[in-house]
Amino acid sequence: MDRRRVIAKIASMLVVTSILINHYKNTKAHTLELEGIRVGMVTDAGTIYDKSFNQATWEGVERAAKEFNLVSTYLKPIEATETQYIKAIDNLVDSRYNLIVTPGVRFETAIAKAQEKYKDVKFVLVDATPKSLYGKIQVADNTVAILFAEDEAGFLAGVATALQIKEGNVGFIGGLRIPAIQRFNFGFQQGINYANENLGTKIELKPENVRYVGSFNNIEQGAKLADEMYDKGVKAIFTAAGESGIGVMNEAKKRAFSGKEVWIVGYDKDQYESGLYAGKKSIVLTSAVINLDNATYDVIKSATQGNFQGGKTLIYGIKNDGVGIPKENPNLSEDTIKKVNQIYEKIKVGEIKVSSEKGNLLD
Repeated sequence: MDRRRVIAKIASMLVVTSILINHYKNTKAHTLELEGIRVGMVTDAGTIYDKSFNQATWEGVERAAKEFNLVSTYLKPIEATETQYIKAIDNLVDSRYNLIVTPGVRFETAIAKAQEKYKDVKFVLVDATPKSLYGKIQVADNTVAILFAEDEAGFLAGVATALQIKEGNVGFIGGLRIPAIQRFNFGFQQGINYANENLGTKIELKPENVRYVGSFNNIEQGAKLADEMYDKGVKAIFTAAGESGIGVMNEAKKRAFSGKEVWIVGYDKDQYESGLYAGKKSIVLTSAVINLDNATYDVIKSATQGNFQGGKTLIYGIKNDGVGIPKENPNLSEDTIKKVNQIYEKIKVGEIKVSSEKGNLLD
């Protein structure tokens, strides 16, 4: 075989090898897409049935999975750290899950890294935006970020609480002092102030009655803070504390069962059923609802239709019916509900402005 034939043969082999390599790369890149959508969720601190953030997000995943016949699962990291979040994401990708949902601000940097590492995987970050270690927002083309106007939901809950109990002290117990929880708090205070100034109520929120547990999964500490507030004469506590809120709820149930009139204002989802005691009574006055389940469902539905809005940050507020209080509030009077609905419409058209900033509010 002469030299020219050898060179030609080698060149031919290189072309075939290149085609095979490119075919392999292309096949690997699109394997997940060809298998269809498989939805995986990584939980934040607490369990999947935390009565609030994790649970509401998972309910959206499950509803979409059932309706569109999708494979779905969730993983609970052993610690609420970026390292463990990324490890859970790695495990889901290794198991061929190609649409990954993560709830909460503590996933910001984890998703910022994961969206670059797995460009053929879609990510949904609920109630936060991906950020680099230097705080730069980076919503990649394979990621959708979802934000909520928690301040607007808190505002309506504050108005409803003020109208229903009319006068006395209220409190706020948050999990961690993070933006989403602070917005609930700020909105709640603005709602109380609005009711006091415009609707004839006399509600007070004292500085010592605005507290943070320091965790979303410390039930004992949540109960302790609630015990202290109720002992000071607080009538209703707005709790935005994840599983720590279960402790607040338990303390309220214990007191209500013994005949004392105390209330809880829930958050994220309608927590009326979680407040049931002594048969069909509930200590949940109302809840500041953000439609986590609907928002998560909407994004997954769009993905199944080939309309995944990668690179965008979607905002859910009163203007698009993304937040509010439950449609049914058994512990609120018809007059209270009527007035809250009127205020809802005023916010919707911009007649009432709710701020997400602290300003002169308690935190």
